Amino acid sequence: MDLNLQGKVALVAASSKGLGKAVATQLAAEGCHVMLTGRDRQALSSAAREISALAPGRVESHCADLAVAGDICHLVQVTRATLGKIDILVNNSGGPPAGEFVQLSDDQWQSAFEATLLNYIRMIRKVLPDLKQSGGRIINIASSSIRQPIPGLILSNTFRLGILGLGKTLAEELAPYNILVNTVAPGRIATDRTAELDRGRAERLGVPVEQVEAESRGRIPLGRYGTPEEFARVVAFLASEASSYVTGSALLVDGGMVRAI
Repeated sequence: MDLNLQGKVALVAASSKGLGKAVATQLAAEGCHVMLTGRDRQALSSAAREISALAPGRVESHCADLAVAGDICHLVQVTRATLGKIDILVNNSGGPPAGEFVQLSDDQWQSAFEATLLNYIRMIRKVLPDLKQSGGRIINIASSSIRQPIPGLILSNTFRLGILGLGKTLAEELAPYNILVNTVAPGRIATDRTAELDRGRAERLGVPVEQVEAESRGRIPLGRYGTPEEFARVVAFLASEASSYVTGSALLVDGGMVRAI
């Protein structure tokens, strides 16, 4: 299927590694011109070189801390200056720290809010003038916790639901401009973040990490963790003309793990 993404400009947040990098790679492979961003300049440059060597789309990168409003403003300006009007925004962020309610301070709650939800709001606000010109896509990456809370991840459980509410509301508000807004929720995808969470759980339980991984796979009907590439293909579909009648949706990419209807 031709996704008709050639020449589209995509800004992909937190894209030096993990899910963000996989999404940027897939969009570039489909012919998008892609701006990568992240805080680690070395990892960002390496990712840009790697993707550029594999994909026909133009790939640029800009180092930014998306918890800082000024960095977001500059990032959007640089994207416009180097690639042109933005057609696709993929909001993404690293997950907040694990922890239970009684363990977390006000500062940790505030930091998680800024890094997990407020940055999405700011990014959308800055990109919106471009999208209003001729329509476009906003894709917010959340977590399977939007359907089923994950024990020990109260920060993520709380603010990922905020992403869901934001996307659903904006889908209606922005529909007159032909801007489609959707949320994509990964389950157990084989990324550094998932490996970190598995190690943390293994340490808390005093068991080998292999046991934690096996138990997790046992709760997934497909019997395995997903790959970043599988997740990225879903995002590329939502970014494309193939999804022209899909907005306000929340799509799980979890191998059937979440049992909620």
